[in-house]
Amino acid sequence: MTTSWTHFHTAQPGLAETVRNRFGGYKHHVLGTLRADGSPRLSGIEAEFRLGELWFGMMPGSRKALDLRRDPRFALHGNPVPDTSMDGGDVRISGRAVEVTDPAAVTRFTREVTVPEGPFHLFRADIAEVVRTYVEDEDLVLQVWRPGGPLRTIRRGSDESPPRTEV
Repeated sequence: MTTSWTHFHTAQPGLAETVRNRFGGYKHHVLGTLRADGSPRLSGIEAEFRLGELWFGMMPGSRKALDLRRDPRFALHGNPVPDTSMDGGDVRISGRAVEVTDPAAVTRFTREVTVPEGPFHLFRADIAEVVRTYVEDEDLVLQVWRPGGPLRTIRRGSDESPPRTEV
């Protein structure tokens, strides 16, 4: 099951703002796609939150675009912070990328975002999962959201006890 960014934002506005702010702090992020042989590929990417959606624009014929055309599953990791503060936590979004080819939709997008001259691939993200990981009171805390379900919070302490899940 997947959903739009708008639906996620409506369902979990606090987490959505944290995730968006974390992505907004840096221009470049890491996109995971699947190669033709099924092995993973990691690529740099710029992600845009516009018009109630999460978008990826790519150079024509780029490997990541060809990967997504063949198999739309993706994982997007917010730029790993180069310092140790991890403000906002570590955030990841996974789902399916839908290529947008409708000229009117592409035009609406290009009115919102400055894009290089010439052709490009445009994909809209359908979200299957959002994960935020951070440290609080010496616990590793994971917030996990999937469409149709509640926000789950999992705490893993520094001791050997099993993880505690709060719903």
